[in-house]
Amino acid sequence: ARLEESRNTMTAIESSDAVVLLAKPHVEGVTTEDKFMDCVGKKMTRLTGITVKPNDEFVDSMFPWLEPSTAPQRPEGVTQLLARDVVAERVAQSGVRYIIWVDGVTRQTDSGGSLTCTLSPAGGGCFGFGWWEKESDYQAVVWDLDTAKTTGSVSTNVTGSSAILGL
Repeated sequence: ARLEESRNTMTAIESSDAVVLLAKPHVEGVTTEDKFMDCVGKKMTRLTGITVKPNDEFVDSMFPWLEPSTAPQRPEGVTQLLARDVVAERVAQSGVRYIIWVDGVTRQTDSGGSLTCTLSPAGGGCFGFGWWEKESDYQAVVWDLDTAKTTGSVSTNVTGSSAILGL
């Protein structure tokens, strides 16, 4: 696993402030996995007490500006988006102070082996060995909506192998 962090400015969050984890929008439909985003949001809330607004709820409240075809493709595009009065007003109503812009994917890079399973009235079982390797690459950029600036980022690359043995 490799983890890189960068902090551009000091940040603070009040108890009335919230954050939203936004999956970077892609028109072609390949986006950060919902389960991953939910897991990160729940862990942030549990460990820090920070209110994390649901991604879909926030995107829906900002319609049409965060739809894949109209959303900024880079966090810097948020500055232009916030210049629109109606967008700034909706952000203020939401209570969101920070957008955490998440981009990444987990993909299977290799696999092998063979595993056979059967079931009969006398019982069942599996025989063989199978393995696979996965790689995850993610980047999160923290965007302060009060200052319209990037406050920092975290990126990670993780690889791992899994195996199953059937006897």
